[in-house]
Amino acid sequence: MNGRVALVTGASQGIGRACALELARRGASVALAARNVEKLEAVAAEIRAAGGTAQPFALDVASEASIKAGAKAVVDHFGKVEILVNNAGITRDILSMRMKRADWDDVLTTNLTGAFLLTQALMMQMIKNRWGRVINITSVVGELGQAGQANYAASKAGLIGLTKSLARELASRSITVNAVAPGYIETAMTAVLTDEQKGAMTQNIPLGRVGTDLDIAHAVAFLASEEAGYITGHTLDVNGGMHMA
Repeated sequence: MNGRVALVTGASQGIGRACALELARRGASVALAARNVEKLEAVAAEIRAAGGTAQPFALDVASEASIKAGAKAVVDHFGKVEILVNNAGITRDILSMRMKRADWDDVLTTNLTGAFLLTQALMMQMIKNRWGRVINITSVVGELGQAGQANYAASKAGLIGLTKSLARELASRSITVNAVAPGYIETAMTAVLTDEQKGAMTQNIPLGRVGTDLDIAHAVAFLASEEAGYITGHTLDVNGGMHMA
């Protein structure tokens, strides 16, 4: 990936951080985007210490103005963006009968609308360059559903539909659009689950273990590579066998 420029949202921790580190390890210059710039600086320092190139950018995917300003700042700094990893996401878990409209809107705006707007802000440049990789981080929950996560599941299922639609629109310009659907991955987001919930989820994993952020990062790096140039509109399940489509 030498010479490629990647933008990873939600890069300050968890899956986003792992994706940024892996893309940098493979030679890409990485734009790190999130709301917490201080955490991004730490990730950038880690990449630079290993001989890579990285730059942090404050970007809130729940804000259209922030998305437009952030996309422009990244392009102004690096000159281009060829690989986009839409990873930033939030949860507001509660049963549907008790879910407030704000709980629904916040999750859909961040997880789905933000990914669309950022892709839209960068796709014209990819079209002009006739090369690009867009990788959306969805979830097994978007494929199976989950009680107490109607908003999150809807947003992640929406990302799968968005992935397929954009793949059809952009294919003629050698731009691939794919999704990665993690299963149960040890991250800060899943750390809030109770031991009982974790135990129940692990029992449903044929491989008998929870996943790591590196499991996802390796899948993302493959889809961003030249070797994956004939794959588009696909959702790659990385879930230990929880869901076999």
